[in-house]
Amino acid sequence: MTSDLTTPVAAAAQQQLAPRIPVATYRLQFNRQFTFAHARHWLRYLDQLGVSDCYASPYLKARAESTHGYDIADHSALNPSIGSEAELQAFVAELHARGMGQVLDIVPNHMGIGESSNLWWMDVLENGPSSPFAPYFDIDWHPFKAELANKVLLPILGQQYGRILEAGELQLRYGAGAFTLHYWGTELPVNPRTYTLILDEPLGQISAALGAEHDHVLEYQSIMTGLTNLPLRTETDRAKVAERHREKEILKRRLDALAQASAEVRAAIEAAVARFNGTPGEPRSFDVLDALIDRQAYRLSYWRVAAEEINYRRFFDVNDLAAIRVELPEVFDATHQLIIRLLGAGIVQGLRVDHPDGLWDPAGYFRRLQERYLATCEQQPATNGQLPADADDGAHDDAPAGRPLYILAEKILAPGEHLPADWPVHGTSGYDFLNALNGIFVDAANEKRFNALYADFTGLRLRFDTLTYDTRKQIMRNALASEVYVLAHQLSRVAEHNRYYRDFTLNSLRDALREVVACFPVYRSYIVAATDTVSERDRAVIEQAVSRARRRNPTLDPSIFDFLRDILLLRYPDTLDPAAREEQRTFVMKFQQLTGPVMAKGLEDTAFYIFNRLTSLNEVGGDPQRFGTSVSAFHRQNQERLRDWPGALLASSTHDTKRSEDVRARINVLSELPDEWRRALGRWSRLNRRKKSTVDGAPAPDRNEEYLLYQTLLGAWPFDLGIPEHQASRQAGHAETNGFSGSAAPPAAASPEWLEFAARIQEYMIKAVREAKVHTSWLNPNTQYDEAVRAFVAAVLDPAPANRFLADFRAFAERIAHFGAFNSLSQTLLKLAAPGVPDIYQGTELWDFSLVDPDNRRPVDFDLRAWWLGELADVRGDRAALARALVERKADGRIKLYLVHRALQFRRANPELFRAGSYTPLLAGGAEEHVVAFARANAGAEALAVAPRLLARMLGDSGAAPLGPAWGDATLLLPAAHAGRRYRDVFTGTAHSVALYSGAPGLPLASLLADFPVALLERIA
Repeated sequence: MTSDLTTPVAAAAQQQLAPRIPVATYRLQFNRQFTFAHARHWLRYLDQLGVSDCYASPYLKARAESTHGYDIADHSALNPSIGSEAELQAFVAELHARGMGQVLDIVPNHMGIGESSNLWWMDVLENGPSSPFAPYFDIDWHPFKAELANKVLLPILGQQYGRILEAGELQLRYGAGAFTLHYWGTELPVNPRTYTLILDEPLGQISAALGAEHDHVLEYQSIMTGLTNLPLRTETDRAKVAERHREKEILKRRLDALAQASAEVRAAIEAAVARFNGTPGEPRSFDVLDALIDRQAYRLSYWRVAAEEINYRRFFDVNDLAAIRVELPEVFDATHQLIIRLLGAGIVQGLRVDHPDGLWDPAGYFRRLQERYLATCEQQPATNGQLPADADDGAHDDAPAGRPLYILAEKILAPGEHLPADWPVHGTSGYDFLNALNGIFVDAANEKRFNALYADFTGLRLRFDTLTYDTRKQIMRNALASEVYVLAHQLSRVAEHNRYYRDFTLNSLRDALREVVACFPVYRSYIVAATDTVSERDRAVIEQAVSRARRRNPTLDPSIFDFLRDILLLRYPDTLDPAAREEQRTFVMKFQQLTGPVMAKGLEDTAFYIFNRLTSLNEVGGDPQRFGTSVSAFHRQNQERLRDWPGALLASSTHDTKRSEDVRARINVLSELPDEWRRALGRWSRLNRRKKSTVDGAPAPDRNEEYLLYQTLLGAWPFDLGIPEHQASRQAGHAETNGFSGSAAPPAAASPEWLEFAARIQEYMIKAVREAKVHTSWLNPNTQYDEAVRAFVAAVLDPAPANRFLADFRAFAERIAHFGAFNSLSQTLLKLAAPGVPDIYQGTELWDFSLVDPDNRRPVDFDLRAWWLGELADVRGDRAALARALVERKADGRIKLYLVHRALQFRRANPELFRAGSYTPLLAGGAEEHVVAFARANAGAEALAVAPRLLARMLGDSGAAPLGPAWGDATLLLPAAHAGRRYRDVFTGTAHSVALYSGAPGLPLASLLADFPVALLERIA
């Protein structure tokens, strides 16, 4: 890095290392299409919107074409596809000039290994256990398959190894003194000691041409001797490792120099390489290449082998993402040096840590991160490296012990689970809030009716707990089978140390292990085995998992579950020696790194695509079997967050969500209309019956997938489908005249927008059916079934007049979209006013109907947003009239942009009110079920947030907006102390006075919501 990025920070020392808590963040997805330069250009817009901090996706060096940045290949460099150091500096300078900060998403758990740009991984492949980077990766060098001893399994081949080899797809190449093996675009190093296999035969040819005593021949022989004497690739002695690392590079340089100096040497090497590459059609001609490959530190294999035999820990089941052992100090230092320098230089003010559940010891990792940041700041003198004090819009904690740096943990909490109190972080990345918020817009009163209609339409009688148990076992039998095998072998070795348990067979231990993991109630436990202590929380989790597993498997010997429970709870048999105890501790720690991936793959990436009762509930961190969240539970969670984690992020859409907030808001409306939904399903299935294909004797897609498709269409249907994007609005000019009055009719011929939408739905449905793993999957694609699903979507969305489904569908979709818009506005306000740090995912300040990634990483039209915000922010005069106009033209999305802008600006003007202000739930007399409201108060400042819910049930078929008369005599009830107070609505500018209604102070909702569907009231003198 240049010195520009290592300028020490002043603000941390000047403010006693108090963390900078953002007022609000805006998530930016950096990639080659959205760079530092693009982000800098749009900072004026984000500042005007009211954002205090940019929340950046990872931008350390990853694959050039990476759209997400989580496949980091070099933790010590920026991603050149995103920008240079100078461009990052320019972006940060603009941030600081505006008093804004930056939270960076970091990836400590894994690295991308799909390309040769990961020099650590390439060194491991070249040198095996002798690589200085071998300890960096979590590789089992002595797996249960003997052929893999001291090798890394590389499942990168498209067919069986022998077929690939004899087809000539594996090519040996020479360049710059080194030999490499190539498989299409993948380049692999060759073990330098095995160069002698290639160089041996050319020696005679060179000697004959030049003479045995020629300097070039003698140098050639000397290089051969040096290669032969290199330490073995299995050598791990530090001195031998250093010797091998040093000498192999010297020998490569010598070989390169010799080949450049001697045409005879160069020609002989080229001829040897050609001989090794063999001749397709002549199988024996590949024997020499086969022998060379066999002596490498890797074993090439068919990609399907990975699930059962891969011997390096991955990120979930992604072969191109290898886990790293960040618990080792040298690995932590190597992977965090640049991050710490960015923090110390004031480039970054906070971190979001990706997937901490994959770490060996998450709490220990966070402590080390805080300590390293603290040490960096204390060692550096005060300079002008960070935000000027008078321009800092972020709030500052009173530096709670051990938390000088603002850190968010991407931790998914199971229902009833709490973030570990000993983690020195400021909260989660917001999935817990997202699901509680989303749940209050689901009509829980209709759960039984929804159960019945879903079962009747699909023919399925699914119990979600049984489904997730089955899908987690499925994942352990297939995608993560190798990880289970490795753990089972470790468990078997532990059992061998105790005479009471040594008779347990490997298969019985593996079965018990699978059962306990499948029954785990949370993503993972957090035992630090080295301390020999188990918290009450972790003890309860393990006891519950073992108890559930025992009940589900009455035919298994119960003593095997007792054994596994005692091992996990660190209860050591008296016969264990220190080495055996350490083996048990290692097993416990590795076990904890498995349960999270199994839960995630079995729940989020399988069961969530099968249990389609109401798909808005199928969200990361959610529990689809819970049909909605009570308002009281929502308030309780907000109060707990204010007390325990006031700096936690408040998310509603993220790069990981299965559906955007606006899609979920629409689908939630169905929970209020079970009868209409049932009738619509019946009509649509009849209209579309003939559009299905028959695959393996059954209709494709099946009824459950068809049910999913209709929900997806209702949720993602664009307001302006069929109209060239943004054209009408750009030509109209003024904020009060540039909206669409409603959904456009289907075009007679498919427009580009229509085709794009149809393609998006097709890609989503293919992903959904493969994730479900019922008829097809990523591991074993059923291309006939996939094509049948694709064809069905195309037929359903065919804009031809003969397609009667579309006309029927659009009438229902318009009603869903109408109420879904108000759901979305309500949830947006509640997020922006609740305790915590609200986050805006890029682009969602307008309507965003994105589905799961990569759909939610499509480019954002910032031009449109900036243009519209400029108009809305510049409005003078009657805000109430503007508010009404925005409601009437809600389809264009400016109403949401206006709400976000006004609420964020108010929040930024009152940071302490929202950071530390009290939280008081409020009720609405006469509309108790249809309003969520609360008060925030701090040091005389006060704000009231009022948001409607369940409006389809309240307003029925009228299609009216939830304004004025719709609320009748309903009243927002306030505490007695509020009598006589006055408030001004941030959105309309209208002043309201608290009066007595039936003897209690309150505000009439008909007046409060006369012009805008939600209210944010500021107390005025």
